[in-house]
Amino acid sequence: VGKKIWWPVFGACTLMRTHEDWMLIINRGHFSQLKIGNDTVVVLTDAAAVKELMDKRSSTTADRPPSYVAELITDGLHMVLAFTPAWKTERRASAAILTPQATNQHLPIQRAEAIQLLYNILHSPQSFYTDIQLYSLSVIYSVLHGRRLPQYETKEVTGFFTVMQEWSALLEPGAVPPIDAIPILNLIPERWAKWKRDCKRVRDLQRARYFGLVEETRERMRRNQHNGSFMEDVLERQAELGMDDEMAGWFGGTLIEGATDTTSSYIQSLVLALIAYPEAQKKAHEEIDRVVGEHRMPTLEDLEQMPYVRAIISEADAPIPSHRPPWCTPCNPGYRGRGIFHDPALFDNPEDFIPERYLLSENGTKPGVDGSDLRPTLSFGFGRRICPGMYLAQNSI
Repeated sequence: VGKKIWWPVFGACTLMRTHEDWMLIINRGHFSQLKIGNDTVVVLTDAAAVKELMDKRSSTTADRPPSYVAELITDGLHMVLAFTPAWKTERRASAAILTPQATNQHLPIQRAEAIQLLYNILHSPQSFYTDIQLYSLSVIYSVLHGRRLPQYETKEVTGFFTVMQEWSALLEPGAVPPIDAIPILNLIPERWAKWKRDCKRVRDLQRARYFGLVEETRERMRRNQHNGSFMEDVLERQAELGMDDEMAGWFGGTLIEGATDTTSSYIQSLVLALIAYPEAQKKAHEEIDRVVGEHRMPTLEDLEQMPYVRAIISEADAPIPSHRPPWCTPCNPGYRGRGIFHDPALFDNPEDFIPERYLLSENGTKPGVDGSDLRPTLSFGFGRRICPGMYLAQNSI
């Protein structure tokens, strides 16, 4: 990590300030350990170890380490936070609502939004990045609240992504003082702590949006104007699910954030990969033309007959996996997907975009290498923390 100073009390707090610092640790090997304040952080990039700890021992590794910033903004009710009774309630609700059967009912919405995305890219390719963001946000708005978003350049859409950027920035390593490792720093008055003022602003903006959408849905239900959205189901079963109004607001917000950020990031990465590797794009195009023809859109049913397209979908998930908060046990291990997907012992040329690897083995590993510790849904997480919106995201992609 260079010549940065390792302080006896603070440990690696002064070292791990940027994304690049963490990448140095992640790329060191299958197992790394460092001291952050009073905590010991273990970074795992070995698929077998992660499967053992995160899948098989999920009952003891499903927690998250404390995040004062996230607690301050969301009152501890955001579903990516600690393993609390509120988390369990929201998790049960998501499992009951986001079933494969329920998500399949919304395939017409996703298909319509996908057609709109293709139309936008065809007519204004220079704005593909924001068009993809609009696609992912409009899908989850439609599914969750029954209201689509037809244009990007609106206050509602641009405002959402601005707040998301600020919210994510506050959670980045080094964005705030090491308050979780050194809790006494939490006592700094707000007038001397800009990060506290930033947290308050993000909190107010998030609450106005997420709770406003829930109230909008509730008011429509009072007028008996149901549209079959997910949030209607949540509100109708609120007592059964054990969810109060505060939890319902943050539950909806968590689903919007998760569905929008991960889906759009994946598709944007896929577009960039296909631009950088035109030969892969050409092979996929030829396969789609051969199976589907030129007079209709592909459907999910066609995917079974398109092995190369399926391989591209799998390969695009490996180079730039989405960021996850660390996991927590009494020894506080961390997990990142990048190191696993870039293990040269498992994958040939892991830094290159090679969809063909998934035609040779189920999980893209080298022929003859045991890839049983991997699985196609690895990027959606492990154990009790596996993404509850996995089926919806897979359909969108």
